[in-house]
Amino acid sequence: MQDYAIYLLDRSGHIVSWNRGAEKLTGYTTAEIVGRHVSVLYPSDAIERRSPERELKMAQESGRLEDEGWRVRKDGSRFWANVVITSLHDESGALRGFSKITRDLTERRYQEETLRQSEERFRVLVDGLKDHAIFMLDTDGRVTSWNSGAQRITGYQAEEIEGRHFGVFYPQAALDKRLPEQELAMAREHGRFENESARLRKDGTTFWANVVMSPLYDQEGVLMGYANVIHDLTDRKRAESLEQAERHASEFLAMLAHELRNPLAPINNALHLLELKAPADATEKWVRDVLHRQTGQITRLIDDLLDVSRITRAAIPLNRRALDACALVRTAAEGSMQWIQARGHELSIELPPNEALTVLGDEARLTQVLHKLLHNAARYTPEGGRVSIAARRENDEVVICVKDNGVGMDAGLLHSAFDLFKQGQQAAQRPQGGLGIGLTLVQRLVRLHGGTVEAHSAGPDRGSEFSVRLPAVNEAPASEAAAPERPGSTPRKVLVIDDNSDAANALRMLLENDGHNVRVAHDGVSGLALAREYRPEYLLLDIGLPRLNGYDIAASVRGDPELRHTTLVAITGYGQVHDRARTAAVGFDHHLTKPVEFSALQELFRAKA
Repeated sequence: MQDYAIYLLDRSGHIVSWNRGAEKLTGYTTAEIVGRHVSVLYPSDAIERRSPERELKMAQESGRLEDEGWRVRKDGSRFWANVVITSLHDESGALRGFSKITRDLTERRYQEETLRQSEERFRVLVDGLKDHAIFMLDTDGRVTSWNSGAQRITGYQAEEIEGRHFGVFYPQAALDKRLPEQELAMAREHGRFENESARLRKDGTTFWANVVMSPLYDQEGVLMGYANVIHDLTDRKRAESLEQAERHASEFLAMLAHELRNPLAPINNALHLLELKAPADATEKWVRDVLHRQTGQITRLIDDLLDVSRITRAAIPLNRRALDACALVRTAAEGSMQWIQARGHELSIELPPNEALTVLGDEARLTQVLHKLLHNAARYTPEGGRVSIAARRENDEVVICVKDNGVGMDAGLLHSAFDLFKQGQQAAQRPQGGLGIGLTLVQRLVRLHGGTVEAHSAGPDRGSEFSVRLPAVNEAPASEAAAPERPGSTPRKVLVIDDNSDAANALRMLLENDGHNVRVAHDGVSGLALAREYRPEYLLLDIGLPRLNGYDIAASVRGDPELRHTTLVAITGYGQVHDRARTAAVGFDHHLTKPVEFSALQELFRAKA
């Protein structure tokens, strides 16, 4: 019995016998321990509480006492002991002493404490997972545990839900189909069940959940219950819905732009043809000017819609270089004079006389920003008003301000001025017009440049001010390369394939007037046949053609050795980045978006001279 310490005590608690197991467990020999009080084996805190005397008294009263607690060895080390104390009596019932049997349970105690700490850490970990509902079910599907994530996601407190069937989280339609019971059965059958479906909160609202359910078995394979982990996917679903809506909107805008650009192309080309002849009278001149202005406005609206779509999808590349902000202001002011003069406004420009204001950015896009702000100022200022644009340096920023004395903005409009499709109050006839996307474009383009834009107004009829802040850089603006001298136009063999006969014929007349030899086809099959017969230097090709589309024609031309020197030019209403990438991939040399500026075609023809 060397694994047990067995010894006897007299009535006062002094040790009177000592076995080998006791020597092994405590380190005391028989000679060292016999005659000493049993309290020598107790920690000091237990002695202070008089635990030895209390245990002996309890054993005397009940005949037997079993307990566990810390004991002390001869070397001062502690061990966890299971102790059985039995009172001993003579024939007359008088107390003679006590027997004690002590067993060392330190290793078991250590394992139990390790397990307890592990369970506590796991409980803290599970309870700290706020984004996941983690809870246990018994074999019947009733909730037996509940973490803080489950409380946050479902709205139930632990005391409200523990003991209730987990079917409470299912919509009525799912309960009618007995889905909770089916899912428990599938978890038992396959060892795990996972799906995504709707669940109910305490307040009756629905959320989209990823659910993982696993059955739990004991060592004998008996089912103990189920572990459930639920992840709330509502935000992800909402984001996916927004992405899908955004994708559909982009596709719609691209299609809308294509359909609007197609009729614009022949109108634009017809206007170019009219410009080749002097107007017959003042009325004809006025008509031409109106048509030019309105087609230009429609083109700008289409471009704005597509720019919003591109920026939303981060699909606008920026050609960044060091730019002179003062030059940007002057260019934007010059390009905005048509709007300023049309409404009889006074425009003032304030620039520092001897200070360099350099920013890093895309010249075309920053000019577009200032154009939008000046256009807005001109449009929302009554005729004969004042508009100003100024630039200055503030610490590490270049600040460009556009100010007017127009209709101003109230607090509500100031707060939402940069929201998409948001406009100030207009009369029913909408004298200012527009789609309400200009300021959205301004804000997003400025953000792409690492800057900010703010709107200020003292209130309705007290004017507005927009401040664009861009990071200043300490390098010299990139110098503009001198424009090369343009050679004269060389007659070219040109083939135009476009199913819009008005667009094709207007372009043909423009090109012929410029000295080129032009053929025209109105569908893909006849166009490809004419290309092989005519062998043009330039093939101006629409994409959306009947019978054979522009991509197929391009592939056929690139595969024909007789047409290897033909320059392929896509002329299409599709102008987004992926559209350009696709035309390049099938072999187009250039991609021009309708309505094409005739000067761009002239430059293209000159470049091959």
